[in-house]
Amino acid sequence: MSRLRRMSPRRSYDQYCSAARALDLVGDRWTLLIVRELLAGPRRYTDLHADLPGVSTDVLASRLKDMERDGIGTRRRLPPPGVAYVYELTSRGRELLPVLQALGEWGQAELGERRPTDAVRAHWFALPLMRSLEGEGLVEVRLQEGDFHLYVGAEDGPVYGDGPAPGEPDARLVLDSWTCEAVARGELSLADAVRGGRIEVTGAGTLAKALREV
Repeated sequence: MSRLRRMSPRRSYDQYCSAARALDLVGDRWTLLIVRELLAGPRRYTDLHADLPGVSTDVLASRLKDMERDGIGTRRRLPPPGVAYVYELTSRGRELLPVLQALGEWGQAELGERRPTDAVRAHWFALPLMRSLEGEGLVEVRLQEGDFHLYVGAEDGPVYGDGPAPGEPDARLVLDSWTCEAVARGELSLADAVRGGRIEVTGAGTLAKALREV
């Protein structure tokens, strides 16, 4: 019996409604957060588990198999000499980016102040910041929690990535945690943060010039 045939049958709301059909695929706990992580490009299982604090290994493995079965994600073996596998989104899975963006925007009001028990990763601020950027280009963001980079306006490939930008970015943003959290909560616009000196913008690209001129 193949690996796919061993998967548990997909649960369904059995409703002839596009929203219900969508939730049949991505409504389970953790699925959309896995999508959020895979928007950064191919990820190893151990890296996914590290950046999804609270998920059990069994649940993560199950969700990844479900995503593969449903055509949202896929597993690919790395070329020799490595024997590791990576997980990545299909083109269908990548179409969930605007869904996550809309969900994140809707959830801004629920963020409030960071609680002592809240886990945080620097790249979790990637999608909120990207909602505030227009145009195209590579943007590097430096936070106290770490660095990440954004592929603004990218139609294919990763939406963001962990760590410094691969190469010279079109714009580099340096900001503190309070500013980044305020932007994520919708309390402070990126433009106002730049005007108020809360964000340092460097770089010679169009994005950097647009932010400085705002």
